[in-house]
Amino acid sequence: MGVRQAQREKRRWEIIEAALDLFISKGYAGTKISDIAGRVSMSVGLLFHYFESKAKLYEELIRIGLQGPASVMGFDDSDPLRFFGEIASYIMSALRDNSFTAKMFVLMIQVRFDASVPESVKEHLNDNSLLEKSIAIISAGQSSGQVRDGDPVALAILFWQSISGIALYAAISPDSPLPEPEWIIDCMRSADR
Repeated sequence: MGVRQAQREKRRWEIIEAALDLFISKGYAGTKISDIAGRVSMSVGLLFHYFESKAKLYEELIRIGLQGPASVMGFDDSDPLRFFGEIASYIMSALRDNSFTAKMFVLMIQVRFDASVPESVKEHLNDNSLLEKSIAIISAGQSSGQVRDGDPVALAILFWQSISGIALYAAISPDSPLPEPEWIIDCMRSADR
């Protein structure tokens, strides 16, 4: 990557980070493209060279937000507790290293409730493959005696909402300590283990 391309990419990420902060604090409708341009000290016209509209910038944030779940789909799922432990470790590490991660959790939750977000953007959120995979892995873990008894759907919700709640707290209070990943996994572990 050349110097010019690197500078353009750096500027693009400045826009993305500024937009994320504004979208989570003001919502989609309350955030103007001029607010984002002002936050990064550029003209609206120049910002449109990076993103053709507010909707396209928002879609890019959603695409980035969906990359996280997609990245954990490839983790080894032959050992259910290790699978969930690796996910929890990966996310806790990301939350500790970068406030952007925690803010992305906030945005990904808000988008579902924000009536002003275009439906074309919300359509990106219809993929339930991570939840479905989690349920299947929990069921397999229950069969092998690793995972506690209970409704696999409810246990998947327990896991993912624990992670999500921790991320929301990290966005609000970034200097607070985060729980150890093992504590989250202990909620799923069979009493026999």
